Amino acid sequence: MPTYEYKCLECGHQFELFQKITEDPINECPNCKGHVKRLIGMGAGPIFKGSGFYQTDYKSKSSKSETKADSKKESKKPE
Repeated sequence: MPTYEYKCLECGHQFELFQKITEDPINECPNCKGHVKRLIGMGAGPIFKGSGFYQTDYKSKSSKSETKADSKKESKKPE
């Protein structure tokens, strides 16, 4: 269920409320029973967990071969 943010136009109280998408927005402040307005939230961004997310999931095959070639060059150190 999404979290919606509300702000009371009477007392200024801001709060969050879990509601179904199909539910109508609430109209009454839980503090003073005044009129509330639903705020536009930023939403949740993607959460990247673990190491190598980009390297293992979205790189093209040509990039992988270039990376391997670069790592081989770096591993050979001049003496």
